[in-house]
Amino acid sequence: MSTSDTYAMGRSPAETRRLVLQHQVYGPLTRRFFQAAGIGPGMKVLDVGSGAGDVALLAADLVGPTGLVVGVDMNPVILETARERAAVAGWTNVAFLGGDASEVAADVVFDAVIGRFVLMYQADPVATVRQLATRLRPGGIVAFHEIDFTYPPTVFPFTELSTQIQKWMIAPGTPGAEMKMGSKLLKTYLDAGLPTPQLMVEAAAGGGPDWPGYELLVETFRSLMPALQKFTGLNPKDVEIDTLEERLRQDVVSRQGVHMMPVMFGAWSRKAG
Repeated sequence: MSTSDTYAMGRSPAETRRLVLQHQVYGPLTRRFFQAAGIGPGMKVLDVGSGAGDVALLAADLVGPTGLVVGVDMNPVILETARERAAVAGWTNVAFLGGDASEVAADVVFDAVIGRFVLMYQADPVATVRQLATRLRPGGIVAFHEIDFTYPPTVFPFTELSTQIQKWMIAPGTPGAEMKMGSKLLKTYLDAGLPTPQLMVEAAAGGGPDWPGYELLVETFRSLMPALQKFTGLNPKDVEIDTLEERLRQDVVSRQGVHMMPVMFGAWSRKAG
């Protein structure tokens, strides 16, 4: 389940900081989703694609001191950040392991397997879900939170700048992630042999000068820029990325508008007994 060939964002310290910022925007949505899926006290949870550790730490809070969270990522460097953050937060019920989630921690039978922005980077999401389900006890929960750019970042009311950002970021020819993974979750679960999942759909949105979504959108754009240059011919001079965050902020605030991030789909199902 390596994502090394498809993760267009890169693996730099700047990308690690972007992941932490990402959780500021999406964390409340993911918490609500996991609670609806049944993640709770005392559970043993496998977090796939842990990155900087945000989702694993959220799960650690939900399962509490009697539970266990094992976070797994193919990038061992970023897991050092995750371990440091867990230590600072005082969580002793979470561990981070490098490698393939289907192979590590083989001595644990989990109550749930979770992930955010994970299946979109898998070459075969169905095979990934099917394999991860083998790590669960009967009745165990499969819960993934995935984005869907069918509903891209948007400003209400629509503006020329927001429309241009959509054209830049969602250009034909960009390889890598499945940008419509969210709306494909139901079929993915069924094809993997799971019961029909329940779904939750939300979008993070905000306005005013302090909304962190402006920075997240622009930092995501910055991380994608090398891939967009290579595969779509995007000219960085057209974007003027260093001033884009402030221009976007003013674009929204001056109109008393709303800035909405792409829609998130959450799907959860239970392994048959």
